[in-house]
Amino acid sequence: MQKLRQLELYIGRISGLFGWLAGWLCILMIAVVFVDVIARYAFESGSIAMQELEWHLFAAVFLLGAAYTMRENANVRVDVLYEKLSIRRKAAIDLFGTVFFVIPMSTLILYSSFDFVAYSYETQEVSNDPGGLHYRFTFKALLPFGYFLVLVQAIAVISQNIRLLAGDSLDPGQSTPGHRKKS
Repeated sequence: MQKLRQLELYIGRISGLFGWLAGWLCILMIAVVFVDVIARYAFESGSIAMQELEWHLFAAVFLLGAAYTMRENANVRVDVLYEKLSIRRKAAIDLFGTVFFVIPMSTLILYSSFDFVAYSYETQEVSNDPGGLHYRFTFKALLPFGYFLVLVQAIAVISQNIRLLAGDSLDPGQSTPGHRKKS
């Protein structure tokens, strides 16, 4: 069980690092939106590149923050019945959902996105709009990378839930299935 805990901790650090990066990208995105709005409404000078940068930063925040959200058990769910279940039953449900939904979906997106990114890189894809961003493959590459991070975090979730089903306890401060850890 100690090896599983170490694996979870290591993966959690990776997810935490990219969650931290997503947080800073969120601040950058807010600044870009602020500048764009001021330029548009105060100076009547908009920029297609700024608008596209906003969209790409939003996608980066989502893709880089998804594994962190999974680590923190902060994903959206309907807790009407789930919240009343024991930790072991929650672990069984989370294990099932991760194995049969998260892993296949992430694998499918990861696999299918490689050609999408490769084509963008080979053609040196640029925006269709005049004045838009160049090198779109850099942002598109976040799609497989983000889902790779989700797959890696899914391994930690599976490990945690297997430990819980085997009767092991959580480390202090670790989030239980279905509940966020206390800050």
